[in-house]
Amino acid sequence: MNDALPDLVARFRVRRGLFRKEQVEASVFELDSYGCVLKTDKVFEPGDSVTLDLVMTMPFENLSTGPLTGLVTERRKHCSNFFYSIDFSDVNPSSSAEDKLRRMRDVLSRKLSLKSRRTSPQGSTPGFRQMA
Repeated sequence: MNDALPDLVARFRVRRGLFRKEQVEASVFELDSYGCVLKTDKVFEPGDSVTLDLVMTMPFENLSTGPLTGLVTERRKHCSNFFYSIDFSDVNPSSSAEDKLRRMRDVLSRKLSLKSRRTSPQGSTPGFRQMA
């Protein structure tokens, strides 16, 4: 896994005890039309169902998908945390949730391309020729 996706978190609620629930924010490391990869210290088993909300922080108004139901398909341990592969089970191509996911992926791809341009090495700036 590389870095977490910029300005994107997954929010979900975890039951703690009989009557208490805890709101958790987890970093998102991958996002596509079929699912996502989260990193958190909360424990889920493959086959568990998770209801989450993807939220992208924006300058004026945050983008949010609303509640998405996902199925935990894979768990990988990393230090004291786990990476979870979540497959979205209730997103159909014509839903508003799919439109919001598509918008998030578009914004993410633009942010990542801008970030990669900013972090390119100084000596290899495209479009400049060295004068002799």
